[in-house]
Amino acid sequence: MEEHIVRILNIKQVTHDVKRFQVAKPDGYSFEPGQATEVSVNSPEMRNRKQPFTFTCLTSAPYLEFTIKIYPERKGVTASLDRLNPGDELILRDVWGAIHYSGPGVFVAGGAGITPFLSILRDLDDKGKISGNRLIFANKTRADIIYEDYFRNLLGNDFITILSREKAEGYAYGHVNGEFLVENIPDFSKQFYVCGPDAMIKSVVGLLGELGIVQKSITIEL
Repeated sequence: MEEHIVRILNIKQVTHDVKRFQVAKPDGYSFEPGQATEVSVNSPEMRNRKQPFTFTCLTSAPYLEFTIKIYPERKGVTASLDRLNPGDELILRDVWGAIHYSGPGVFVAGGAGITPFLSILRDLDDKGKISGNRLIFANKTRADIIYEDYFRNLLGNDFITILSREKAEGYAYGHVNGEFLVENIPDFSKQFYVCGPDAMIKSVVGLLGELGIVQKSITIEL
């Protein structure tokens, strides 16, 4: 397994519990939109504790970027990342991932499950191919929505949000169920991309199956 020690270039607070980390890009290091790598903090006590994170920048960017939800209560990798500053170091490993773009479709994301789609949608926008794609983004509250303004500007009416713990004008309320999918997906002949908590992925894939979507039209992280 390859390992690269990289320096953190900058850190930005994205939401109340999500941070964006931009790090130096090793020579020859490449990835496809939607892919991830295992990351560790380069310190004696944390270097062997790994956690997978998705790249969220363009593949052509001169740096690598991760958009990471912080869980301080778990006292794991993200809690350690939360204490870092520009100039500190991370360890990156091999690139992997099953989520890849295979044609226009509907992206269904839950919370931090948006991260592989962020890279894919940025890539499509960069290539002028964003048209024909729709994003359904499920969160607990408005404060949890990652890059809401960016997605609204990018997708317009093809950006649909649903909140499970807050009722607000302009946002659907509840959970992604069959009725919600039928109301918000005009064309079920396209590709479907699903990422989020395991329970959500299982539920959405099951609902899509009930609606007649065949497995080969559904992409999830394995």
